[in-house]
Amino acid sequence: MENVSNLLKEAKPLYFARKRRNNRIKATLGMLVCVLMLGVFYPVSQPYYDVDSEIYSIYTGSVISDMGLPTDEYGLLMVL
Repeated sequence: MENVSNLLKEAKPLYFARKRRNNRIKATLGMLVCVLMLGVFYPVSQPYYDVDSEIYSIYTGSVISDMGLPTDEYGLLMVL
């Protein structure tokens, strides 16, 4: 009987340490899942719109003229 008592005394701190470690792992994974779920619903801002490059592309050419369609002097589609 003394052998069992000594084994229990030796195993008790190890048991509680393992239990605390497993609880920490569960809590960490739970928080990670919560953060990921909140990240799914977080609104994404629009990317920076570069006006200067758009103005440059308008002055240098037109998408319509690049497609081979007739355009006027402003780069708009010419209606006949």
